[in-house]
Amino acid sequence: MQTETTSYFARLFAGDLSAFGGPVTDEAVTGHIRAEQMSLVLGYSVGIMLANACNAAVLAIALWQSPDRMFVLIWAFALAGAAIGFGLQSHAARRITKPQFVSRRAMHRLVRNAFLLGAAWGIVPAAFFAGASTGGQLVITCLCSGMLAGGALAFATIPIAAIAFTAPIFLGIAICLGRNGDLAFLLIAFLVVVYGSVLLRGVFVNSFVFARRVMRQIEAERTVRQDSLTHLPNRVAFNETLDAALKRLALSGEEFAVLLLDLDRFKEVNDKFGHPAGDEFLVQIASRLQRCTRAAEHVARIGGDEFALVMANRARPEDALEIAERFVAAFDEPFQIEGRQIVGATSVGIVLAPRDGSTQLDIMKNADTALYRAKKAGPGTVCFFEEVDDRSSRDRKALQSDLEGAIARDELFLVFQPFLDLGGNRITGFEALLRWQHPQRGLVPPSEFIPIAEQTGLIHEIGEWVVRRACATVAEWPEEIRVAVNFSAAQFHNNGLLQIIVQALADAKIAPHRLEIEITESMLLSKYASAASVLNALLELGVTVALDDFGTGFSSLTYLRKLPFSRIKIDQSFIRDMLVQPDCAAIVKSVIGLARDLRIGVVAEGVETADQLEYLRQIGCDEVQGYLISRPVSADGVLALLDPKKLRATYAA
Repeated sequence: MQTETTSYFARLFAGDLSAFGGPVTDEAVTGHIRAEQMSLVLGYSVGIMLANACNAAVLAIALWQSPDRMFVLIWAFALAGAAIGFGLQSHAARRITKPQFVSRRAMHRLVRNAFLLGAAWGIVPAAFFAGASTGGQLVITCLCSGMLAGGALAFATIPIAAIAFTAPIFLGIAICLGRNGDLAFLLIAFLVVVYGSVLLRGVFVNSFVFARRVMRQIEAERTVRQDSLTHLPNRVAFNETLDAALKRLALSGEEFAVLLLDLDRFKEVNDKFGHPAGDEFLVQIASRLQRCTRAAEHVARIGGDEFALVMANRARPEDALEIAERFVAAFDEPFQIEGRQIVGATSVGIVLAPRDGSTQLDIMKNADTALYRAKKAGPGTVCFFEEVDDRSSRDRKALQSDLEGAIARDELFLVFQPFLDLGGNRITGFEALLRWQHPQRGLVPPSEFIPIAEQTGLIHEIGEWVVRRACATVAEWPEEIRVAVNFSAAQFHNNGLLQIIVQALADAKIAPHRLEIEITESMLLSKYASAASVLNALLELGVTVALDDFGTGFSSLTYLRKLPFSRIKIDQSFIRDMLVQPDCAAIVKSVIGLARDLRIGVVAEGVETADQLEYLRQIGCDEVQGYLISRPVSADGVLALLDPKKLRATYAA
């Protein structure tokens, strides 16, 4: 019962209309409704705040001869100054792009500010009415009535904010009128109650209508972006996804791949068996293709028999090729349509951004070129955009030659990105990230040189250097801070890996629990048999093991049962989209609940906004990592981040 009451008040003060009997929605839709409500309030706020400042000046003039003149002046200056300041702040906020999601905490602040403003006006009749002249009393009456109407207008879509604003004014009027037994004042009190009831009823009706309109708009937008036959995203949605990927590329350098697919026998099926069979063929194909991708990524149908996929944050040829081969393999089994077995096939063209283009036109043109070459080669063929792929091959050979001496030339170095514990608002550790400062090329992304290191065997030498350097660095930090090191599948082929880790811990003189090994689901999928014994030995030693990129593989739950992981890390693709895609939000909640039941720590990767942080805090996530907390820093910058004051300033900014 207490939990239900707490939940009700949490929804009430967050502005959720379900607390007043309005429509019930999930958090993603509710956050979108709050964003629309907040946008309307900001639209009114400049005018409302100017009106507040003018009203304060009028009241000061009207009560100039009042014995309470000094208190009135202090009140008027304070209110006018606050109103002007808030108005300027609101004007600046309106110039920023309207958010698609507003957190509960932001709505809490709005309700609090509405109450404070209402309380400031509620003081007026209670404190100044009795000592005012008849004219002054008339001005106070008009101003309070105007404030009630203005508050109902400003918060017409947010009942709790309207109540928070008007309740103190009603209370002030009640105190004022209660001191005087005059019949005229009692009649005024009656009118105030009637008018106030009408205003609040109007607020409730308008807010419910507004919420339902926003919900219909959200559903309509989904419909516009969805293919009516397969229920996959359509060309409109695909173009938006591609545009978003290009913006992330420009802002943060996040590379991506685009896969373009064409069915090899669709026209034949349509001509031979009819359009209904062709439609069913497309529906079954769409279902198979979608099962080949990660939960946060969606194949789109962009033409009659043409499909496409944007692979966010995956630019390595190997990653794109793996997904493309899954697409091709999805056609191995015949399709059962109207009692017939129909054999299908697909060809795939792949482009990698920014390598193969940095504009939508270039990317799709090059993808078409690659797809055309694949179709010419025969059904089931996968082709990269050839011209750039050839140049990449030459670059990779040159990089391989340079990488062989990178350690000896002291070109490799580590940077560290912190984990923030949400319970204690403190840093609990850092992930060690490898970087390569090439003398001519500059900073080479790990996505370029790590695959080369894995293919050539250099990963063993580089991996040992990383572990030793990470252990030596963490030895200089406070005892409660850990360091996490990423391990690839190739490193578990090294029979001496366990001894390397033991020796690195001994040389650095640190406790084993201060070292955390991060492995990916894909590594377990392909190399689990050879890695299991090493991982179990590390766990017995006291080293902690984290499962990275959780949710992007295919057998996560099996491995959680077989190996006692200390932590799981939710992939950033889910965190990035959880506030705008209900399926991502559901996955994040489910993973956190699963981790809690299994008594495993959970870390959310890629936290970049305060709203994401607040949402993760609300649903019980243990730790977060991302640019909101801190970008990766050098070893010298770690101690500065461990300063609690600087940390609060960093993630509160």
